Amino acid sequence: MNQLLRFEPILKDKIWGGEKLNKLLNKDSDKKNVGESWEISDVKNEPSIVLNGSLKGKNLKELISEFKGDLVGDKIYDRFGDKFPLLIKFIDAKEALSIQLHPHDDLAKKRHNSFGKTEMWYVMQADKKANLIVGFKKEVTSVEYLKHLENKSLLDILNVDEVNKGDVYFIPTGRVHAIGAGVMLAEIQQTSDITYRIYDWDRSNPDGTFRDLHTEEALDAIDYSIKDSYQTTYSKKENIASQIVSCPYFTTNVLAVLGDVEVNHNEKDSFVIYMCVDGEVSFQYEKQIEVLKTGETILIPASIKNVKISSIIKSELLEVYIK
Repeated sequence: MNQLLRFEPILKDKIWGGEKLNKLLNKDSDKKNVGESWEISDVKNEPSIVLNGSLKGKNLKELISEFKGDLVGDKIYDRFGDKFPLLIKFIDAKEALSIQLHPHDDLAKKRHNSFGKTEMWYVMQADKKANLIVGFKKEVTSVEYLKHLENKSLLDILNVDEVNKGDVYFIPTGRVHAIGAGVMLAEIQQTSDITYRIYDWDRSNPDGTFRDLHTEEALDAIDYSIKDSYQTTYSKKENIASQIVSCPYFTTNVLAVLGDVEVNHNEKDSFVIYMCVDGEVSFQYEKQIEVLKTGETILIPASIKNVKISSIIKSELLEVYIK
């Protein structure tokens, strides 16, 4: 396979969504509250469509079926078959998302015939005092948790962090979390749309109905353990990929680019995804050149090992693959 791949964003109208994806990331939409832009998706019935080159119009499912390991990597194809293992998003929360968590693989398979949902967040922009809810701030039992849920006092036991551009949070399955109002971020996750919503701020849909809560399903899926800090620390070096997160489901590096970088992926048996989270960069493979602006994404097939990345301004990429 010899083409760098761009995909059409799949835009999602959400009760909590806003206008940043349109105004800041140029995601053209007539939707009123765009909360998510699915950049690369193989969620059931919603596969991404190729935007560029000779493969334009084909969807991700068709590409995997045709190119197999040349697209995703031989080990990944052996493991996942025709299912693409990651869902790549940009998210804008004008209002706070529900407080929620995701089940682990075994539970998700048993209940929903789905993968679990381990994910990570990279904050791209945050309004003043905007926050994320991640994990518990004190040890509680399931009985104490239910008491706080019934009393609508969950925030008394949950960890709330004010956040800034560049902050990173890793969200393993079972960890209670919510994106607060005023945060725009990049999200990398397992391919799954299984969410256990435990509290939705008592807000209603436009038609007066309420979104489902999953109190019983969540009880045995919650991780009640606590950590001193839930934020992921990392360092950046210009023109060198620096690891942020590595787990069985994905590895994410940050790559600060200025000038030219020759990237070699010979040691990887995986596709590589780049998300531009700041600035503007160009990717060159043989005679193909693709320009990525903030809020755009590109997929490098596993068969392509050498790519030139260039930027005339300080820019930042997230580099995502599977080990």
